[in-house]
Amino acid sequence: QAQLVESGGGSVQPGGSLRLSCSASGFSLDNYNIGWFRQAPGKEREGVAWIDRSAFNTYYADSVQGRFTISIDNVKNTMYLQMTALRPEDTAVYYCAALALSIASMPTAGTNINYWGQGTQVTVSS
Repeated sequence: QAQLVESGGGSVQPGGSLRLSCSASGFSLDNYNIGWFRQAPGKEREGVAWIDRSAFNTYYADSVQGRFTISIDNVKNTMYLQMTALRPEDTAVYYCAALALSIASMPTAGTNINYWGQGTQVTVSS
């Protein structure tokens, strides 16, 4: 069964760091455009970081630019989101995602994503 499984969420103080992991099984991330979304309470799900292979580009939301880094280990079939200088407004459930189609931009809540992770909670609070 094809799926994405996330790990690495938790609670951290403002200014701290966390790394999220997302392992794929049943399919190869090599064949997909991949990245991360987040959803805070009462807000729409938003794209945070995205790798579009066909466009040879990586996209970041303005709110995380310079603080978050997306990466992929093709051997482990796993993607990562390194988050630094975390702020309370980064508190959300984070979801990894995979999309076969190249859209050459950051996907939105309306994008027809092929695979979603189960979500992992990130809480930034003092």
